[in-house]
Amino acid sequence: MTTENIYQLTVTMPSDREFSMKRAFDAPRNLVFQAFVDPELIPRWWGQRTSTTVIDALDAQAGGKWRFVEHSADGNEYAFRGEFREVTPPERIVWTFEFEGMPGQVLTETMQFTESDGITTITSTSLFDSTEARDGMVNSGMESGAAESYDRLAELLTTLQRASRERSTQ
Repeated sequence: MTTENIYQLTVTMPSDREFSMKRAFDAPRNLVFQAFVDPELIPRWWGQRTSTTVIDALDAQAGGKWRFVEHSADGNEYAFRGEFREVTPPERIVWTFEFEGMPGQVLTETMQFTESDGITTITSTSLFDSTEARDGMVNSGMESGAAESYDRLAELLTTLQRASRERSTQ
């Protein structure tokens, strides 16, 4: 009998136009949510380890725009943008997501943050215009990129919690 490792990213396809990603973090929901809307924290976990991310825009409220630019070690830039449709701290974010390298391929991503016994689980469901658009994203290597970003997020959350504990004992 195998047990699911909740701290590893799992990807499923609940319909022909969706994919869903799920990952747990050993951190309170408020902190995990903050990491998704704080322009100081996002560059510390978004993207590959060998890249740097710059927040070009981030207005985390309904109707607000966002744009992140990832600079890879080989000098390439990868920009992502969208608009927040819903921000309900610390429970839910709904935004549009577009990779500027594939203009016009806009998906709607819903991120749900749930907490149980200090463990926060993010369930992110992306809805595409077509099966072909979904499959194109899945085949682009998005899963390994998302897994790496989420691993970096887990490390950041550990660092932030450790620093908070150290401050409270001083």
